[in-house]
Amino acid sequence: MKEFLKILTLIKGYRKYAILNVLLNLLATFFSLFSLMMLIPVTEILFSQGDKLQKILDNPPATDFSSFDFSLKDYLFYLLAEQIETVGHEQVLLMVCILLVTAILLKNLATYFALFFIAVIRNGVVRDFRNTIYNKIIELPLAYYSEEKKGDIISRMTNDLKEVEWSVLRSLEAIFRDPINIIVFFGTLIWMSPSLTLFLVVFFPISGLLIGLIGKSLRRSASKGQEKLGGLVAHLEETLGGLRIIKAFNAKESSKEKFKNFNEDYNNVMIKMYRKGDLASPVSEFLGIALIATVLLYGGRLVFTGEIRSSMFITYIGLLSQLISPFKAITSAYSNAQRGLSAMDRIKEITNAEVTIKNKENPIEKPTFDNQIEYKNVSFKYGAEYVLKNINLTIHKGKMIALVGQSGAGKSTLADLLPRFYDVSEGSIQLDGIDIRDLSLESLRSHLGVVTQSPILFNDTIFNNIAFGFEAATTKQVEEAAKIANAHEFIQNLENGYQTNVGDGGGSLSGGQRQRISIARAVLKNPDILILDEATSSLDTESERLVQEALNNLMKNRTSLVIAHRLSTVQHADEIIVMHGGEITERGTHKELVALGGKYKKLTEMQSFA
Repeated sequence: MKEFLKILTLIKGYRKYAILNVLLNLLATFFSLFSLMMLIPVTEILFSQGDKLQKILDNPPATDFSSFDFSLKDYLFYLLAEQIETVGHEQVLLMVCILLVTAILLKNLATYFALFFIAVIRNGVVRDFRNTIYNKIIELPLAYYSEEKKGDIISRMTNDLKEVEWSVLRSLEAIFRDPINIIVFFGTLIWMSPSLTLFLVVFFPISGLLIGLIGKSLRRSASKGQEKLGGLVAHLEETLGGLRIIKAFNAKESSKEKFKNFNEDYNNVMIKMYRKGDLASPVSEFLGIALIATVLLYGGRLVFTGEIRSSMFITYIGLLSQLISPFKAITSAYSNAQRGLSAMDRIKEITNAEVTIKNKENPIEKPTFDNQIEYKNVSFKYGAEYVLKNINLTIHKGKMIALVGQSGAGKSTLADLLPRFYDVSEGSIQLDGIDIRDLSLESLRSHLGVVTQSPILFNDTIFNNIAFGFEAATTKQVEEAAKIANAHEFIQNLENGYQTNVGDGGGSLSGGQRQRISIARAVLKNPDILILDEATSSLDTESERLVQEALNNLMKNRTSLVIAHRLSTVQHADEIIVMHGGEITERGTHKELVALGGKYKKLTEMQSFA
């Protein structure tokens, strides 16, 4: 029951549809019960002899509803006998058949409209979940993704969510429909024969215990299966991203074998899960048939001794069979829900993850950048190891500061702290004397433009990639940005110009073309501060020249923080910061550092640049 209560918490925003569904299910149950109760008059009409009817008519029951001696069953049998005596057997049978057909029609109409409204709940909850997960993915800090596999996250948002839809939300039908059926039919059975119904009191707890044990085991298997599937999708995602390397290093067979092992593990776990899940339905069905057999045996004796009418007993069996069906549906729903609840647990690992990079209460809005950026005693660590140690750096407005050093020196980390992709572990970064943690993220990042080493383009048109984040951008503005980025000419030569789709990750364009589009995007934003992270390091000479020209155009009259691999691109920087082991070891202009004869000079000599 606790599991079903968890499911009910999902439908908070859909109470109206849930209430309509419950009301319609009540109607469907009433008409279903009414149609089954028609077995009583049908049986009496077909099998009652004249002397039996006369005996009923000769002994009229009490008609005072408040009387202690009043019996609804005897009263209804008397009314039926009166009708048969008045209009005849055939006429009464015709009326009963008409009532039966009408009841079945109304029952099916109510059932359809109950499902009609629950469809809104099922699909709406999945839609809300999908939006919640995506929004959380956008909000979570970059540090979260350094510890998680992208493929596993994708698996949670697709396969696990589909499991929630099929396993959990399908059980909503059982929650809103079957308990109503059980309560109504069970109450009717008690009214018809309390002694026969005693068997149900024993049957339900035994069945519930067995199904509960199966469900717990099933949930453990489902959790393992979803983990295995996450690993499988993660490996597939890595394979798609690394196909060139796999082929180049003749690693096709080892990759196939690794995938085969992932697939085999997943297959074995899923076989166990389905075997356990498939056990619930036959167990409940067997117990149900055993119950009916017991009731037939005991109830038959009651009929033989005259303690219950044969027509009542036949109807009782019919109602009992209808009671077993919803109970079986609930047990199946319970088993299926275990898989979905396990998937929900994995999804909630994302939705409940802490967003560590967020706005403080009542953050400061800063519309302009006026003076300087200052790193004050900044230290940073990802885990236990410090990546940056006691950094002190001032970047004045309009100046170009270059960060150089070997890989792993902390250059990119230092730059990533400014837009608060990560927060400092110690010290502070200030914008015009204000700690950037006191600024709203939107205000802070509105001053920043970023161009990365690997240009990030989306599977969309060139126009939309340049105008990304600026939905109101005009064609003229986009083209002007492309001209400054040296991209307008090659874009015009494409078959569809600015409406050309760049493909997945910009795969239909060359590296230099992708980089110039990302620069055009930064130009259109027109930021006060630029962060350039080795924007030309992976380009050929011609592309580098075009991109460097675009960068020079972009950096005019702007504050720039440039991470440089090729030192030739930063020799005119206002200040060059040399980093090693997370610390600033040297600083100055190109000439000053060469004259110093330290690490910077060695770097220039290694690049044949002195």
